[in-house]
Amino acid sequence: MSAEAGPASGGADERVRRVRLPADRRTPAAARALVRTMLLEARLPELLNEALLLTTELTTNAVEHARTELDIEVDTDRNGLTVTVTDFASGPVDELIVGVRNTTSDITEVAARGRGLLLVDHFSSRWGTTYLPTGKGVWFRLDRPGPGGSARPSAGPLRVAEPDRNGDGTPSAAAMSDLMQLTPDSYADEPLPEFATGLLTRVAEMVGAAGGTVRLDRGDGLGTQVFARYGRPPREGNELLRVPLAVHRPYSGELELDAAPSAYARPLAVLAAERLSLHLENDRLRRADVRRSTWLTFLAEASELLAQSLDVELTMALVPQLVVPRLGQWCAVHTTDEWGRLRLAASSHADEAMLPQLHRILQETGPDSIQSRLREASRNAAQVPLGGPMEGFAVPLIARGQRLGTLAVGRHQRQRHDPDEVSVLEDVARRAALAIENARIHAERRRVAQTLQQSLLPPVLPVVEGIGFAAEYVPTGDDAEVGGDFYDVLPLPDGRWLVVVGDVSGKGVQAAAVTGLVRDVIRVLVGDGKPLPEVLGRLNETLVERGGGRYCTLALAAVAPGDGDQLDVSLHLAGHDRPVLLHGGGGATFVGAGGTALGLLDTITTPTAELTLKPGDALIFYTDGVTERRRGRELFGTDRLRESAAPLAGYSADVVAARLRAATIAFSVEPPRDDIAILVLRNDTP
Repeated sequence: MSAEAGPASGGADERVRRVRLPADRRTPAAARALVRTMLLEARLPELLNEALLLTTELTTNAVEHARTELDIEVDTDRNGLTVTVTDFASGPVDELIVGVRNTTSDITEVAARGRGLLLVDHFSSRWGTTYLPTGKGVWFRLDRPGPGGSARPSAGPLRVAEPDRNGDGTPSAAAMSDLMQLTPDSYADEPLPEFATGLLTRVAEMVGAAGGTVRLDRGDGLGTQVFARYGRPPREGNELLRVPLAVHRPYSGELELDAAPSAYARPLAVLAAERLSLHLENDRLRRADVRRSTWLTFLAEASELLAQSLDVELTMALVPQLVVPRLGQWCAVHTTDEWGRLRLAASSHADEAMLPQLHRILQETGPDSIQSRLREASRNAAQVPLGGPMEGFAVPLIARGQRLGTLAVGRHQRQRHDPDEVSVLEDVARRAALAIENARIHAERRRVAQTLQQSLLPPVLPVVEGIGFAAEYVPTGDDAEVGGDFYDVLPLPDGRWLVVVGDVSGKGVQAAAVTGLVRDVIRVLVGDGKPLPEVLGRLNETLVERGGGRYCTLALAAVAPGDGDQLDVSLHLAGHDRPVLLHGGGGATFVGAGGTALGLLDTITTPTAELTLKPGDALIFYTDGVTERRRGRELFGTDRLRESAAPLAGYSADVVAARLRAATIAFSVEPPRDDIAILVLRNDTP
């Protein structure tokens, strides 16, 4: 305990109640409720204003600074009230003056120790601090006016109106209570300006200020704005009382009063500024949360949009459209070529008329040019500021450890990028780099797949007098996958021509490997003059021995000129769909007999069908990508194929193949799930 007497009780009819409360923002309200109950039970309503005000100050200070549990002890008697607030925080002991209320000459010293102690010193009869090994307690005593109590004038009941200042110019308890209890309207759209105006008005009236202003800069590029105003503007030459607002960046501001110097002017101005700052901080955090939520939504939408494109050029063109104007005045994407040079891939400007100037500045070279800064960002893999007429900054585009280029962003005309925006832009750069890299990988896979697919198909079909050949091939909807469908037309040693149409199960590189194997084995065996049944048998043995679960269906047709203007066709089917015979005079039928697919069984059956094609007749081969083309639950099917082919009688092989391809594709709006191969053999004898 300090040098002078501690809290005194009144003796008779004494009531004491102790409560332990947590370090929580609701603790001051709970303490006030306890004090209110005790005062009403003791029939001391005239002390209510001061007791509630001082209890609020002590509990609030303890919660804010000690951050431990609090013991609240309320001791009432017939002569007054004593409240002790004890925390459990360890720290250095500060000697405080204790005794009867301090005089005006001591106010400055007490005010330096905090607004809470200034209020305690002003309104209490006595107060002091008790130091314990486990913490510290601050107490105050309020005596009722009259016999046995303090001669100090009472503030009166809570609901009785009082002037803002006492006769000696000091703030009244009611005014202080109103000031401390003033809060923003939670139902208003913009409660803070009205709250700031009310707070400023109360403080100005309490200290007799002629005018006052609250200025605030939210860091949104609009600069410092008048947030609240009271009274008249300050006269020239008046010395103003200025108190900075205790807010964090990007907020900044101050409270200004045109008040005569007094012992209470600055402490009350600081108190008002701190109360306003608390709500402004809440506003800043709320706006930051909303903004971060908005940024997260933006990043999610940007990721989804970038992920939808697997085209490199389109992906790079999307990035500036995402950035401008939301995150910058302009944006440019540069990519690194195979020699390490930066190349402008895409750009955008909020003002399209400025694009030529932007491109010109981006192309300038020199030690201070944007080009040199971009190279530095790419080389060092770090953010680099951009100066000059296109002020902004550049971040590298890095994906999977590979440097792809840079993303340059120009700041808005009225404001610089804050740390949140910079973080968002860096995140956009990471996502954009990954999307560009994925698009590049997909483009490379597509190129490899197309090259491999082309190697499995003949570059051109042979031109044979009297025989028309035509083919159509549509890969699956995923153009980065290699299909298992193939066709070929090759000469036989005996002068005939061999038509081959096949389908290897599955897709991808493994299916392509089996397709190449089947194609090469057929070419080798028929080149050696092997009969077609033996070719199929040897090919089946090869696939069975190879294993891997891959099988193949084949249609082989040996074509040779027959009697007169006819063509003789020897048809062999190994598990393949039967071809359509399109008669030159009209009508279409399926021909041939199905056999055993290759690669499944040790022995196979491949029935042979001998056909004769008259002039104008055509034989249509196809893979299951045609008949299994799907529209919802409906298949294109063999019947629809035959019906689509029948009206094409008399047309050339090229027209028949192209029309059937178009009919198959038009059957559904979805991309093909399987490869589509169509080969037409026609008797073109005049």
